[in-house]
Amino acid sequence: MARIDRPAMRRALLVVLAVVFLAGCAGPVAESVDTTPNPAAGANVTATVTDVVDGDTIEIQYVNGTTDTVRLLGIDTPEVHVENTPEEYEGVPDTEAGATCLREVGGDASEYARSQLAAEQVRLVFDKRSDRRGSYGRLLAYVYLADRNVNYQLVAEGYARVYDSEFVQSDRFYAAESAAQSDGAGVWSCRDPGTTAHESANGLAVVEIHADAAGNDNENLTGEYLIFENQGNETLEMGGWTVEDEAGHRFVVPDEFALDPGDRVIVYTGHGTDSERALYWGAEQAIWNNGGDTVFVYDAGRNRRLERSY
Repeated sequence: MARIDRPAMRRALLVVLAVVFLAGCAGPVAESVDTTPNPAAGANVTATVTDVVDGDTIEIQYVNGTTDTVRLLGIDTPEVHVENTPEEYEGVPDTEAGATCLREVGGDASEYARSQLAAEQVRLVFDKRSDRRGSYGRLLAYVYLADRNVNYQLVAEGYARVYDSEFVQSDRFYAAESAAQSDGAGVWSCRDPGTTAHESANGLAVVEIHADAAGNDNENLTGEYLIFENQGNETLEMGGWTVEDEAGHRFVVPDEFALDPGDRVIVYTGHGTDSERALYWGAEQAIWNNGGDTVFVYDAGRNRRLERSY
């Protein structure tokens, strides 16, 4: 009969008991779960949309099974379940008719978001200028369906206004908002038609005055701008023309600049590189008064070509 090494058996048993004891003290081993994503700016997080609350808010589930609420960054769609504030939507009258129109568009925005996002897998992309979460604890993110930015699409289709806040894509969003306003799309169909555009006899029109930039106006000079459109039938040769305010601040349009029929140009207060669609005043402080001002445009011969007060 083989001889049993009893001291060795006792040592092995003690090791097993120690492992069991330590495991019991530590509790079951759990998978590491990140329930509050806070990725670096630009990082992607994949999730599935479980519910569309309204046009700018969705519920999601991450691949690890945890859930979250996402507020679509940089936009604001009209409310459906509570009262709207018409003055938040430029040009919409603060009347019962204005509020009713916004509520109806809010319902349309919710349906549009639902048709695009319900049960879909999306990418959440975070912005380096924005907080990760808003005041209600909702995650703030761009929501991408494949390669399409749904936040931007809601603005471009007129279902949302741009929410005045700091985010990288704000200039692009404001340009889309301006186009939707000019077309009278979605929320902008609720505006007083008399405020949609102010055209001069030569066809030059101011289609938007964005005097109140996000944050401190003097620190966000590219957030303050005017948008002009040539609504006439002839090209406007605008080299040497000036854009002025009531205080006499003056911007001179670069030589040889021309605006073709149907084209638009944005005149930003701050610094940048001029192009066919964007001109930069190069000012060191805000120009346009938030409480009201007048836009004057003069040609090279100092003939007044446009005047628009707001």
